Amino acid sequence: MGNLAAQIQERLKGILPELLGIQLVEVTPEKVIATLRVRADLCTTGKILHGGSIMAFADTLGAIGTVVNMPQGHGTATIESKTNFVGGAAEGSVITGECTPVPKGRTTQVWQTRITNADGKLVALVTQTQIVLPPRG
Repeated sequence: MGNLAAQIQERLKGILPELLGIQLVEVTPEKVIATLRVRADLCTTGKILHGGSIMAFADTLGAIGTVVNMPQGHGTATIESKTNFVGGAAEGSVITGECTPVPKGRTTQVWQTRITNADGKLVALVTQTQIVLPPRG
């Protein structure tokens, strides 16, 4: 894990991304990569990863991408998100999310996350828009 990924992983302690088990692999201004082990408590009754877990995973990666691209002291929030569920991820497997920017503007950024299973098959494609908020003061 790179230095930036390690720093952000530390900031995620005690909040939802840690609860989900998101493990950052790479964080740069152009890409965020992370993994998630599909645990029983993240699944539906059919032992398949719950759509809400998939969406929270992708939302976290898009937010991280925005954070590393916005001015110091600014904040961000998701203002729109669209998820296409393409395939399943079985309990016990590991999924990977790769999140890249579409456009990165000053006030909004759009990120797309491809979530794949261990075989490289697409599980979901998520596109989200993040607003960049000025410092509170």
